[in-house]
Amino acid sequence: MKFYDREKEMKLLHSNLEQSKKSTCFTVLVGRRRIGKTALLLESYKKEKYLYLFVSRKNEAMLCAQFQSDAEKVLGMRIFGTITQFRDLFEQLMIYATKEHYTLIIDEFQEFDKVNASIFSDIQNLWDQYKDEAKINFIACGSIYSIMMKLFEDKKEPLFGRLTSKIVLQPFSVSVIKEILGDYNPNFTPEDLLCLYTLTGGVAKYITLLMEAGGTSVHQMLDFVTRPDSPFLGEGKDLLVSEFGKEYGTYFSILQLIASGKTTQGEIDSIIEKNTGAYLVNLEKTFSLITKNKPLFSKPESRKTRWSLNDNYLSFWFRFIFPNQSLLEMGKYDLLREYISINYEQYSGLTLESRK
Repeated sequence: MKFYDREKEMKLLHSNLEQSKKSTCFTVLVGRRRIGKTALLLESYKKEKYLYLFVSRKNEAMLCAQFQSDAEKVLGMRIFGTITQFRDLFEQLMIYATKEHYTLIIDEFQEFDKVNASIFSDIQNLWDQYKDEAKINFIACGSIYSIMMKLFEDKKEPLFGRLTSKIVLQPFSVSVIKEILGDYNPNFTPEDLLCLYTLTGGVAKYITLLMEAGGTSVHQMLDFVTRPDSPFLGEGKDLLVSEFGKEYGTYFSILQLIASGKTTQGEIDSIIEKNTGAYLVNLEKTFSLITKNKPLFSKPESRKTRWSLNDNYLSFWFRFIFPNQSLLEMGKYDLLREYISINYEQYSGLTLESRK
């Protein structure tokens, strides 16, 4: 699929690139998984000199071996010996930046916490040591919002106060979704557009999956979502388990209730049988997954507050997929498709109303 939109973000990235030719620039790019962060960066710098490093959950020595190989191939650096600690590689990259200007992109930056948590302190120390001499456009890209914000906005963290720029990548607007659907199905109906918005919320990867699979009408989209091999079926769990950690069960239950229409804390507490106030605050403030909707003129402490999910895909997943895991385990995909069909019109109507 061709590259769509992102003009504002690309303008910011290009501005940071120009700034970095005179002095170091440290940017954080954050956004939910599948939203198109990596595609944006690679599109923005495809004509520039850049080194792209992807942090996977490997042993630090193995990760450094891959990074060392990438740096030598892409930048033409000569690194003698075998590097087993990231701090040593990062120092070489900063020294290189005192002689040559380039862009360094580290993707899934938050995963360093699983590799070796001291890497963040190492980066801070070396950044402070070399930033006045180096000409580097350093971009830390991450998809677990809560961890990324903590790394750069918590005063107790080593990288606090080091950023030059912060970009939070949002989903595509309805106008862009409409443009994409029109390219693949010039004769689309308003119902087709609503379905694409309802299922994806403008998340680039989900739109790509549907368009490339020929899912350009309501029925085709719902058929694709409920196929045995559909990535939409397990995506919700894949996205959030790492965010929530050990308490993901409680968070999943709360989100399922909100998606099903139980939107007040009182309703949620009565079903879960415990006070969920702290969980709701975390879902709103830390994870940015739900929004508080208060009645007009209500008091701040009012328990009439209603909650709603911010993410269309997750709202759909918690409404239809997560509660029907037993159907998936039994391979009853046709029954899941039938269940969605019966309830889809009302559900999509509520999605449309929420935009007004």
